[in-house]
Amino acid sequence: MSTSSVSKVTKCLHKHGACSFSTEDYFADGCEDAENSETRFKLCQDLWDKIKTDTEVKPEGNRKILDSLLDFTRKCSSTHQHSNWASQMRASEIPTAALVLGVNVPDHDMTFQSLSDLLQQSVTPHVVSVQAKECGALKHLMKRVLERMMGTVVAVDDEEEEEPEQLSAQLHKRVHCSLGTLCDWYNTKTRKSNTGTPGKKRSSAVRDEQQQPPVVIIFKDLEAFNSKVLQDFILICSRYIERLPLMFIFGIATSPSTIQHMLPHSVSSLLCIELFQSLSCTQHLATVIDKFILTPQFPFKLSSKVMQVLISIFLYHDFSVKNFIKGVQLALLEHFHSQPLSVLCCKKKEALLNVMQLSHNDCVYLCLHTLTSSLPRYPLGKQIRELHLICLEKNVWENEDYQSAMKLLKMLAKDELIILLQRCAEILEPVKSKKMNSALVQLNELLTRFKELDTETAPNVEECITSPVKNLQKKTDLFQLQKTLLEMNESRRSKKLSPFEVLRNEVLEFIDSLVKSHLSPPDSQTLNEVSYYSSSATVRRHINATPRTSIQAALSSPYYYLQTEDGSVSNAAPDICIAYKLHLECGRLINLYDWLEAYATVVSAAEGNSPDSDNFGKVDEVKHARFIRAVSELEFLGFIKSTKQKTDHVARLTWGGC
Repeated sequence: MSTSSVSKVTKCLHKHGACSFSTEDYFADGCEDAENSETRFKLCQDLWDKIKTDTEVKPEGNRKILDSLLDFTRKCSSTHQHSNWASQMRASEIPTAALVLGVNVPDHDMTFQSLSDLLQQSVTPHVVSVQAKECGALKHLMKRVLERMMGTVVAVDDEEEEEPEQLSAQLHKRVHCSLGTLCDWYNTKTRKSNTGTPGKKRSSAVRDEQQQPPVVIIFKDLEAFNSKVLQDFILICSRYIERLPLMFIFGIATSPSTIQHMLPHSVSSLLCIELFQSLSCTQHLATVIDKFILTPQFPFKLSSKVMQVLISIFLYHDFSVKNFIKGVQLALLEHFHSQPLSVLCCKKKEALLNVMQLSHNDCVYLCLHTLTSSLPRYPLGKQIRELHLICLEKNVWENEDYQSAMKLLKMLAKDELIILLQRCAEILEPVKSKKMNSALVQLNELLTRFKELDTETAPNVEECITSPVKNLQKKTDLFQLQKTLLEMNESRRSKKLSPFEVLRNEVLEFIDSLVKSHLSPPDSQTLNEVSYYSSSATVRRHINATPRTSIQAALSSPYYYLQTEDGSVSNAAPDICIAYKLHLECGRLINLYDWLEAYATVVSAAEGNSPDSDNFGKVDEVKHARFIRAVSELEFLGFIKSTKQKTDHVARLTWGGC
């Protein structure tokens, strides 16, 4: 791909901002071909929306864990309906769900948002979420919980002293920061909601459950909370558990033992904890790859190098499935923007896919993975993405692991092989193409022949094979043992194959021919540019960014980024840019006084002062303060640091200079 499209991406990001960036902005600023740009934009937008909808609205990876949490909250909310001793003991504790999400921190917000929405839709309207960074003290935690639960301003004593002028307008709206206030509010809310429609009778269980919806508090990042703040909050909540049906959800990134480390037994005994373990990030990634990369219904494909870049960033940087999906979306955007043939991606789809064999590839991938993943050594990888990468790079049948897999398949028993072939037939059946229909017919014929095999000859075959083994048990001489083993090997080569072995070899030949016909690498297929995106360097540059390079570019060329209100480029460079350029002219150690004098000279010239004037280049208090701030900013960014070699010098941390 040419660098012009990359510069268009950069300009579009600067113009619209990274947060508000959309595919429409991108195509409006980038595409030069007016004839098909609208079609390409529409195709890109449809696929973009499909990815977003299926991953954010329906988080399949966490669906089971979310359903389990919903069942847990419903069960806890109905505890007070029972009068047995065990229920009463549990009712005196605060129900707590310990949700272990793993280290994929960027994905936690999406999971908690889905959980909060589901709770509010089906269990209780009283759900709040808090984070450690906003709850540094107990009063802050109480304030956040009450404000978000009650939707009002909560007064804290020290805030009333600090902001007396603002209290006059809002004093009547503020409430005291205590759980007693929350209890009064909760009782008022439940009384209003319990005034049911006249004429309708409800069962006592349903009525009690609706009268007492739980109050759920979600701690998103438990490890980051101050343990003393958390302990005090739990102790206070335990005193109100009879008046307020509280429930906690702890978001844990490391291990459930975190609760024991943070809370002493006297506090943890007040909680009725149940553990919930979410899917690992690698399992979640596997489901995403299966859903979007390895299906004929999703015409956009990624090359081997792009897949390796995205998976490497996932494994070695953030474990974020969300960021992986963003990488796929970026590749999708770049593909439809830079590749004119992408207009054919969904146009005349069936005819085009037959030419490119894309739908065939996906089905054969799945068939080969079904056969090889059941083997004991996983020659081609346990996960389908491993097999997918091998097939994208080169001819898979030339791989040593493929040859090993074929040898291991020859050792499978009849029943095992039949089960695997039936699974392959289920994979091929939904595909509507002549080639796959023909392959399905052949596979069904082979399965029929397997079922019709005469099994009466099997004992004779086994006896022929095992009889030399029985003779081996009588021989103790090493030479005789080696001789007998060689004779057994020769007899196996020369003996007549059983009907099952003949049919098994025929099945493996069929599978091998299917693989060789449909799993050639994409770059060897006709029109692979229509659906395959292969610019791994562009994806790496956008996702795995280098902040220092970007900062240096901004400090060296600030005029590209700074614009006035009328849109014209500003000539005034910020102080930090002036200090940065001057420090580039110095060696490893920079004399602060010389640097200050040079800065004052440049600033005086930039302000339009005459070089002949008496004040030109002189350091006054304002210039001195501006210089100190610029130097502090450069130190914060990591370009310089203080040094003990000379007290009036700083050391450069970047290469170059005189």
